[in-house]
Amino acid sequence: MDKLKAMATFVRIADEGSLTRAAQGLASSLPAVVRSLAALEAHLGVRLFHRTTRRISLTEEGRRYLVGAREVLAAADAADLALSAAAVDPSGLLTVAAPVLFGHMYVAPAIVRFMRHHDRVRCTVLLNDRMVNLLEEGIDVGIRIGALEDSSLVAQALGSVRRVVVASPDFLLAQGLPRHPRDLNGAWCVHGRVDAPAHWEFHERGKPLSVPVQSRLAFNHIAPAIESCAAGMGYGMFLSYQVMPLVAQGRLRTVLEAYEPPPNPVNVVYPNARLLPARTRCFVDWMKSEFSGMRL
Repeated sequence: MDKLKAMATFVRIADEGSLTRAAQGLASSLPAVVRSLAALEAHLGVRLFHRTTRRISLTEEGRRYLVGAREVLAAADAADLALSAAAVDPSGLLTVAAPVLFGHMYVAPAIVRFMRHHDRVRCTVLLNDRMVNLLEEGIDVGIRIGALEDSSLVAQALGSVRRVVVASPDFLLAQGLPRHPRDLNGAWCVHGRVDAPAHWEFHERGKPLSVPVQSRLAFNHIAPAIESCAAGMGYGMFLSYQVMPLVAQGRLRTVLEAYEPPPNPVNVVYPNARLLPARTRCFVDWMKSEFSGMRL
């Protein structure tokens, strides 16, 4: 059994969620893919997939093996690349995940500039506000805002963003400028999440301060919530980069700056593999240079 080839077949099946689609993607026959999987399972002594006539899904052992198999294949690819021109001139497919609005405003333009310098690289960008699992979902690099919980990832700092309270100038003229976070208690507030907490978090004299707020309007997306604040519907608490364009236009104004909580870190993260493809190393270095201690 060619173990690397069997691993690659296993990973392709996991990615495609189908033996037939895996065979098509590998330009192989379905029986050959089935034999390769069976040989690998026999070698390991465990079942890697639950299989029925209608679907295929990873077992617990399969999920654990998938993480290791991706690392082994990445290491093998990196070893090959280190001895080829690709180590100098990156090539291949790079998959990047980022939050929706931050990805749209900052990550996508940086990727375009990166690809203009490396025309042999292809890129897939996944903009999603959920926390993606890089290893399980086959993603090379992620951009994360906030504290990191996954210790299996390597993180490189890009900068930080603040959490700010904003309102429209007309709303502030009518309601008066808040002097303390408690002034928001009972005031109209707009949320960018329908399940938003009933309290907003601040800092006063270095200590956390939690203030109850009343939601007048809630969305399941940040963009319309910000536009609603600019239309005078109330106060909103957002990440600074999300509202910077409207603040610059004078449609929103930040308040209570002295009580802002500590900034949220922004990191570029990737799986903890000893050897990375040249395209991943180049991209991480590029993003660090592009953002270079960004403070928003």
